[in-house]
Amino acid sequence: MTDHSPSGSSPDEARAFLAAHPEVEAIDIVLTDANGIGRGKIIRRHELEGLYRNGRHLPISILGLDICGEDVHETGLIWDEGDGDLRAWPVPGTLKALHGTAPARAELLMSMYHLDGAEMTSDPRHALQRQVAAMAGEGLHPAGAFELEFFLLDPQLDAQGYAQPAAAVLDGRRSPWTEVYSVDHLHGMEPLFSDIYRGAEAMGIRAETVISEYAPGQYELTLHYRTDVMQAADDLVRLKRIVRMQARRHGVVACFMAKPVERYAGSGMHFHVSLRDGAGRNVFAEDRPGAWEPRLLHAIGGLRQTMGEAMLVFAPHANSWRRFASQSYAPVSPSWGVNNRSVALRIPAGEVAARRIEHRPAGVDANPYLVGATVLAGLRKGMAERIDPGPETTGNGYAGTDDLPIPGDWREAIRAAQGSAFLKDALGPDMHRTFCAIKAAEHARVARTIADVDYDLYLNTV
Repeated sequence: MTDHSPSGSSPDEARAFLAAHPEVEAIDIVLTDANGIGRGKIIRRHELEGLYRNGRHLPISILGLDICGEDVHETGLIWDEGDGDLRAWPVPGTLKALHGTAPARAELLMSMYHLDGAEMTSDPRHALQRQVAAMAGEGLHPAGAFELEFFLLDPQLDAQGYAQPAAAVLDGRRSPWTEVYSVDHLHGMEPLFSDIYRGAEAMGIRAETVISEYAPGQYELTLHYRTDVMQAADDLVRLKRIVRMQARRHGVVACFMAKPVERYAGSGMHFHVSLRDGAGRNVFAEDRPGAWEPRLLHAIGGLRQTMGEAMLVFAPHANSWRRFASQSYAPVSPSWGVNNRSVALRIPAGEVAARRIEHRPAGVDANPYLVGATVLAGLRKGMAERIDPGPETTGNGYAGTDDLPIPGDWREAIRAAQGSAFLKDALGPDMHRTFCAIKAAEHARVARTIADVDYDLYLNTV
C-alpha cells in the first residue's frame, strides 16, 4: 500500500484552504464515472487533511455503475474483484469553495488508484491523461475548451405531459418561442446566471458568453480556452454541477439530456481543440493564407476515419440518438468544412494563430474526459498515418451522404464500439471494457421497457 499520494496532491493544499476558508464546514469529494456522473461522499472539515494524507477508500464497483447507479456485473469490477476497496486521491488544484451553500461547503475532484498507487484505468480521468501524456511524448500539447448547451425547464410538465421551458426567474414571464439570441429573453434569467457566474468564479472557471439558443428554454455557456485540455474537461464537469445546483436553488430544472424536446434541436457539447509544440506554437496554424497546414488536414482525416467507431462515446445514451435528425443542428455524417455549422468537424473562421478544430458530434450528455481522450487519439492517428481528410463540404452538410457513415442507432454504435481496436486503444483496454459493458447493460434495460409511444401506436390498433 502506498504511503504517498500518487496523484501528486499534498496536505499543504488542504491546510492552506482550511486557513483561508474558516466558514467551510463540509466538502463534496467527487469521482466522475463512465457516464460523467459525480459519485463520492460529503466529508466534514476535520477529515480533509487526513484525506490528503491517506486518500479515501471507495469500492471498485463505483466505476462500474450504470446510469441509474446500479452495478453492471459485466464490467468485471464487481464480484470478479470481490467488490474490494481501492483508494481515491485528491486531484491537485481542484479544492474550491462552492458558491451559495449554507452551511458553507467546498468541492474536491478525486481520481481512483489501486492500493499500490497504480492508476485504476477504468477511471475516465486516467483515460484522458493517458492520451495527453502520449501526445507530450510526441512533443505536442493539446489545448481546448468545451461549449455547454442545456435547457432550463419548469419542474412541472405541461398539460400534455411534455417538458416545458422554465418561466423567467426574475418576474415569472413565460415564452413559448425559440427566442434565439434574444438579449431581452436572457434578462429574465439574469439572477440565475449571475449565481452561475459567481459559482464558476469561485471554482476558478472562466465562464464566458451566454446566449439564448435555438429552442425554447435552451441556452449556451462558453468556457475560456485552456492550454491544458485536462483542465478544460474539469471545467465542463464542474460547470454542469454548478448550473444544476444553482438552477435548483432558483426553482427550475437544468436539463442535460441530449434531446429533451422532440420538436426542437438538442444540446451539443462542441469541443474546440488545437495542438501546441514545445515552443508554444499552434501547429494547426498555416504559414500562408489559403494553404492549410498539413497536420491540420491529417488530424481531420483521423477524426473522420475513426468517428463511426467512436460514436458511442459522443452519443452514449438512448436519448442521444434522437438528436441526430437532419436539419436539427447535429451532424449526420463525418463531414468537415470551413466556417460551416452543418458539418461534424468545423474549422472556425478567425485569426490564424487561433486555428483549431471544432468537434461537433458529442451531445451534452457525453463524458468530456472520454470525448477528449477519443478526439486526441483520432488526431494522433490522423497525423501519424497522414490520413487524407477528403473533400471539404460546402453549403448544407445535412443534405449529402458520406463515404464514411456513422452508426444509425444506439445498438449499432454499441456493436461498433465493442469491436473497435481504435477505441480500445483510445480509452485503454480497461476503460473500453467497462464503458462498453455499461452501455450494453443500459441498452438491455431500455429495450425491455415499454415506452408510452408503444401504447399510443399499438394498444388498440394491432
